[in-house]
Amino acid sequence: MPLIKFDILKGRTEAQTRAMLDGAHRAVVNAFQVPEHDRYQVVMEHEPAHLIVEDTGLGIERTKNMVMITVVTRPRAQEAKEHFYQELTRELQERCQIAPSDVVVSLISNSDADWSFGHGVAQFLTGEL
Repeated sequence: MPLIKFDILKGRTEAQTRAMLDGAHRAVVNAFQVPEHDRYQVVMEHEPAHLIVEDTGLGIERTKNMVMITVVTRPRAQEAKEHFYQELTRELQERCQIAPSDVVVSLISNSDADWSFGHGVAQFLTGEL
C-alpha cells in the first residue's frame, strides 16, 4: 500500500514501463516512508483515442509520453503529498525521460478498514500491519 495505477498510451517497451514503475516506487518509499516491499502497481495501456488528458486551462503541453497516475492511499500530510509529486516527477524525468508536464497525479485517501492484503482480513485493523 499505496496502490498506484498508471494510465498510459500504448507503445512503451517493457523496459520503459518497468523504469516508470521503479521510479514511482522510489518516490513512494521516499515521500511516504513505506517499506521497500510495500509495492502494489497496475498499468493500463490505452489507444490514443481512449485517453484524453488536457491542461485544465493551465497551458500545459502534453506529449505521447503522458502518464496519468492515481494513488490510493491512507491519509497523508499535505507536505508528504507535495514531496511525493516532486520526487515522482524527478524520478520519471531522470530515469524515463518523461517531462514533468506529462505527469498528472491524483491521490485518493481511504481508511485502514478499506484494506485487506489477503486471507479476508483487514490487517491494519487487526494490528498485523
